[in-house]
Amino acid sequence: MPKNPKQSSAKMAKLASETLRTPKASATAKSLAASALAQSSTGKETSAAMEAKAGQVLQSNKYSADTKALAASLVSQSNKARGEWS
Repeated sequence: MPKNPKQSSAKMAKLASETLRTPKASATAKSLAASALAQSSTGKETSAAMEAKAGQVLQSNKYSADTKALAASLVSQSNKARGEWS
């Protein structure tokens, strides 16, 4: 499977960093933030499990706009080949 060259933007990396430093941030928000931050300056790509978690966040009404922004960033960086039907 080819590598996904997309990376988190500086704005998303900053939001991710702030989320990780916020004591009251949820475990889900911190998980998404860690993934986004890991992708900000490396060749790493969103895992299938993280794609699924991000998708659940985007479909839920219980998460903040910042958490949804992190989720959307991860989904936009997902490996398109993984989602294709054969």
